[in-house]
Amino acid sequence: MAATRIGDPQADAVMAELVRHDAAVSQPWITKGIESGPSAIADAPDVVRAFFADIDAPPPWVEPARFLPGCRAFHRNSEMFIGAFVAAVLIEGFSTLISQSFNITGRIVDQGVRRLKQNNRQLVEIFLPGGLDRDGDGWKLSVRVRLVHARIRQLLKTAPEWEEEAWGTPLSAAHMGFATAAFSGLLLKRAAMLGVTLSDEERDSFMQVWRYAGHLMGVPDDLLFTSEEDALRLHRIGALCEPPPTLESIILANGLINSAPIVAGFTEPRARRALARKIYRISRAMIGDQLADQLHYPAMNTVGTLSLLRMKNGAERALFRLAPALGARRRASQFQTMLTVSLYGEQGASYRLPEHAHAEKDGHL
Repeated sequence: MAATRIGDPQADAVMAELVRHDAAVSQPWITKGIESGPSAIADAPDVVRAFFADIDAPPPWVEPARFLPGCRAFHRNSEMFIGAFVAAVLIEGFSTLISQSFNITGRIVDQGVRRLKQNNRQLVEIFLPGGLDRDGDGWKLSVRVRLVHARIRQLLKTAPEWEEEAWGTPLSAAHMGFATAAFSGLLLKRAAMLGVTLSDEERDSFMQVWRYAGHLMGVPDDLLFTSEEDALRLHRIGALCEPPPTLESIILANGLINSAPIVAGFTEPRARRALARKIYRISRAMIGDQLADQLHYPAMNTVGTLSLLRMKNGAERALFRLAPALGARRRASQFQTMLTVSLYGEQGASYRLPEHAHAEKDGHL
């Protein structure tokens, strides 16, 4: 609860300094700092160079070799991981007060398809081998997320719509720690509900990928999990501290589900509605009837929904063991689908920071 009053002191100090300078001068510091590190921004203020110097080298607990089993496991099951991410973990995240930030800025409501693709892209990038190396796009996107959050926090703290006494600090350290725990430990739990099976080594590796990504996104050490069990405990505690879903949560959750078919490339209205209904059914089965009802999901029977998915995935695994060539084609197809539902390949890493609290004034970022 104390951490709901804390932002990200280092990144917030950078934003406080940048507002003293024209964007034409300050924006290149951000771009060069992310791309090339502190040595490329010798003309930047001390606080900006110190920020990039601090994140340039990984903390002592980072062992890149430990990331590889988790990367392989993610790509072997990418369809199910992204499905669990969109249909459960993001929904559960938006059921918290973090929804207030996104609702006020409009960065989900007005630009839902693009934002969902951006979330998917970060997930894709951090699980590419080498993605969290200093020059990897997973590293760069995670740092970009941290700086964008700091800028949004700066803008919202002076926005008339933000009720700090009731909601705490926008995009607080508490919510960043909570979200990272959800994206890691809770995602493993939800993916298992869809039939994903991983070894202990792969599970630990998956968690280490997200632990480092959380560090890069500015989660403070005392809210950064060390294991899957630790992450799930942190998530349970965070959930206890949250009020019931608000109207903003309802808007975001339903908007997310109805954006997913468009992200997947379904353009015909009837097909989009059919896929959205399928996602609603799977989501309700994963998050439970109580939260689904609070989020105003359509009423539906989910008996057997997850069992059938697990049976289907189990049968596919058995088939691919017998026919490796089919398995290879299936993995290639999954990889292509994963790229389709993200912004992968777009010149999306512009690193331009928001200038306004409301997304419609900033265009695509």
